[in-house]
Amino acid sequence: MATSTQIAKWGNSLGLRLPKSVALEARLDAGDTVNVSVKDGAIVVRPAGPAYSINSLVAKITRRNRHTETDWGASPVGQEVW
Repeated sequence: MATSTQIAKWGNSLGLRLPKSVALEARLDAGDTVNVSVKDGAIVVRPAGPAYSINSLVAKITRRNRHTETDWGASPVGQEVW
């Protein structure tokens, strides 16, 4: 469903106000981060995925969720060092 809105001056940039119905359909809320690009002359706004860092992911490893070593049941093939 297309809807109209107006581009406004916002400091040295331009701002685009999203109608509530569009934000709801795109599952966007105030403060969310989006990626903005241009494809074939159309402005594309997509919700940005979560930003992960190796440190934040490793910090979530606990004894409870850490997996044990997996035995693949095979002998080394090729140049592997065991």
